[in-house]
Amino acid sequence: MDQIKHTISKNITALRLAKGITQIELAEMLNYSDKAISKWERGESIPDVTVLYRISEIFGVTLDYLVHPHKEVDDSGIKLHDAARKRNHIVITCMSVLLVWLIATIAFALFDMIPMETKALHSLAFIYSIPISAVVWLVFNSIWFNAKRNYLIISLIMWSLLASLYLSFLAFLQSNFWIIFTLGLPGQIIILLWSGIKYPKMTKTFKRKKKTDKIKN
Repeated sequence: MDQIKHTISKNITALRLAKGITQIELAEMLNYSDKAISKWERGESIPDVTVLYRISEIFGVTLDYLVHPHKEVDDSGIKLHDAARKRNHIVITCMSVLLVWLIATIAFALFDMIPMETKALHSLAFIYSIPISAVVWLVFNSIWFNAKRNYLIISLIMWSLLASLYLSFLAFLQSNFWIIFTLGLPGQIIILLWSGIKYPKMTKTFKRKKKTDKIKN
């Protein structure tokens, strides 16, 4: 019995990490507490057959897979795989942001070849790279990283865009249009309120009905 617990715990842990979800997220999918997930993964208890079947559906494996050991399931290997994937995500995100600045540098060089009354216009290529870089960061953060960080990134996009517009007015129109920053105050309040919204979880009844409808279809 202990061997089965150990096997199931290693398989659930490996599949969860491979899919890139947390214990809390898996608990929400199963409508269980994260403490229950933690106990399963530590081998202190095992889920019943119906829950095991639901877990197999989530990870796209069979029940037989969950109860049998696999050579590829190794704690150190899982951690290395997870760390490598996270590192790759960070590298891709950084490369995408640097690509924005490479384009800005090329634009700066092209502007420098065009005769202009003021050199201040050249720097706008770099100034607008800040909100654009933040948008790129937001996209990859939404896909791969902590979604809660999105509110901070959205705030950065808003304030850097306002600063870019302010400097554009200053460069083109020689106008100190500082009042544009007042738009950021209600915008920041909206972002803060938005970050406080709690989304309701699906109830067991709704999940059961959804599963029944899926089987009927």
